[in-house]
Amino acid sequence: MASPTKTITTAEQLLNAPPDLGRCELVRGELMMMSPGQRRHGTVCMRIGAALHGYVTTNNLGDVYDSSVGYVVGRSPDTVREPDVSFISTERLVGQDLDAFVEGAPDLAVEVLSPSNTDAEMRAKMDDYFRAGCRIVWIVDPQQRTVVIHRPNAAPVVLTEDDTLTEEDLLPGFSAAVHEFFPKR
Repeated sequence: MASPTKTITTAEQLLNAPPDLGRCELVRGELMMMSPGQRRHGTVCMRIGAALHGYVTTNNLGDVYDSSVGYVVGRSPDTVREPDVSFISTERLVGQDLDAFVEGAPDLAVEVLSPSNTDAEMRAKMDDYFRAGCRIVWIVDPQQRTVVIHRPNAAPVVLTEDDTLTEEDLLPGFSAAVHEFFPKR
C-alpha cells in the first residue's frame, strides 16, 4: 500500500489531506515535511504578524495570515508555499475562495529563519514567491537580529535591530522598530 504522502502531488490533494499529516509544503509536486518551530521562531513570527495585522486592519488594507495559510505559487507540477507571515491587499483578495489555498503569491511574504534553513532553500522560496507575483519578501534572522528586504530585480536591503522598517509602496505609513520583532537578549 502506498504511503499517503506519496499520493499527494497536487494542491487539491494537499488541501484535502488528513489533518494529522502535519505541517508541510508541496514543492514541484513533492511533499516536503516541516518540523515545528522553536519558541524564538514563534515569538518573532507572532510579533511581526501582530504589527502587520494591527496596521493592516486599522487601515483596511487587506488581510494578514500566519503560516497556516497555503499559497499556490506554481502549477503542473504544483507548488504550495506557507510563509511564516503574509499580507494580501484587499484588491487581490477579490475572488479568492475562503476555503481553499490562495491562488498566487502574497503581496508580502515573511520568512523567519530557523537554524535548519539553508541559503538555497530560502532562495528557492523567494524565486517561487516572485515568479507568482509577490512584491516583497522579508527574510528575518532572529540570531543576527536582522531583516533583509528583497524585491524583484533590486538589491536586498539589510536592516539591523537599530533600524526602522517601513514599506511605503505596499503599506503607506507603516513603521516598526526592527528590535521590537526580537525577544530581549
